[in-house]
Amino acid sequence: MTSGSGLKPEEIPPLMNGVIHPHGMEAHRFDAFLPSPCVQNHAANLAFLPDGNLTCVWFGGTMEGMGDISIYMSRLATGSGTWSVPEKMSDDPQKSEQNPLVFTAPDGKVWLIFTSQTSGNQDGAIVKRRISEDGGRAFGPVDSLCDSPGTFVRQPIIVNARGDWLLPVFRCIGAPGQRWSGDADTAAVLLSRDAGSSWQMIDLPGSVGAVHMNIVPCGEGRMVAFFRNRFATQILRSISDDAGLTWSAPVSTDLPNNNSSIQAIALKDGRIAVIYNHSNALTSTDRRHSLYDEIEAEEGAEVVPVEMTAVCGDRPKAVWGVPRAPMSLAFSADGGETFSAPRNLEAGDGYCLTNNSKDALNREYSYPSIVEGPDGALHVAYTYYRRAIKYVRLEPGYGF
Repeated sequence: MTSGSGLKPEEIPPLMNGVIHPHGMEAHRFDAFLPSPCVQNHAANLAFLPDGNLTCVWFGGTMEGMGDISIYMSRLATGSGTWSVPEKMSDDPQKSEQNPLVFTAPDGKVWLIFTSQTSGNQDGAIVKRRISEDGGRAFGPVDSLCDSPGTFVRQPIIVNARGDWLLPVFRCIGAPGQRWSGDADTAAVLLSRDAGSSWQMIDLPGSVGAVHMNIVPCGEGRMVAFFRNRFATQILRSISDDAGLTWSAPVSTDLPNNNSSIQAIALKDGRIAVIYNHSNALTSTDRRHSLYDEIEAEEGAEVVPVEMTAVCGDRPKAVWGVPRAPMSLAFSADGGETFSAPRNLEAGDGYCLTNNSKDALNREYSYPSIVEGPDGALHVAYTYYRRAIKYVRLEPGYGF
């Protein structure tokens, strides 16, 4: 089944009021567009706070990479039908602050974690944090979690049975004398054995092109991880049998990937749910030079022609511009070895050859997040045209 809203870009801003409403005639589905003061909103992550309220964090501003990009947080109180007016959680005018996530530590403290970079230079990014000691109502000052340049986050921290904290990261690596393009990015885990006071970087073998590592515990020390693929072929998968300390080299799953973010969770019934774009480089010839074309053009950076970006020497180049649609949901009952047929929550052309939201040129559905509520409902959030964050609640009767 496919669900498409058919909204025109100009129809979105009036709907950004946070009010949850039924999705047309589709039973057991409810939608909302989160409020935001920003023209661009991207990279949502959902998490439940200790009090049971649901929170959504994302980054907003004029355009990804610009100095006015900051972190925002909105909350959905238990029993409420409206998302709150968002709070601005970071504000460094010299940095683009991106990819936030919220983590509730075993001691009840709530961590807000995000990246900080200059312009489109992801290979210079560092990871920052704010910590709340009152369950997420108020947060302390910004400080550094990891100062190793090029470290990026996207997915939540996992705590294993021994109490180790596992923060999946990816390492943005630039070639000497060239702008970062994603070609050589690799996966790693930041390991903390002292509740986040210190961190050890553990690199994954054979992980060039595997980013946005998403760890899913499978019980008895076994974990599976899923990855975005810089080369826009398939979602990748890796296994750990020692509670996340070592990992196998990532290999392809049977789900496609378009070099855009995914997210996976373990459900209470034992299945894994994955939300993603069911598309890859074989489904479209659309290409762009890099993620930050507009910024690089303004800064006078050399742009490599698209027709030259398939291979650089004997190393493949990252693939950018594959449409970011549909927004699909699939399930696995065997730890991610096979998946059900996808169900599309949103359909459209997914045009993403520009990040321009001011002129309403982008039409992507991307960067999804998914959590399961105590009642078994699935809560989903994702980028809608880079103009808004859309929230979807799927009740158990929806048929997943």
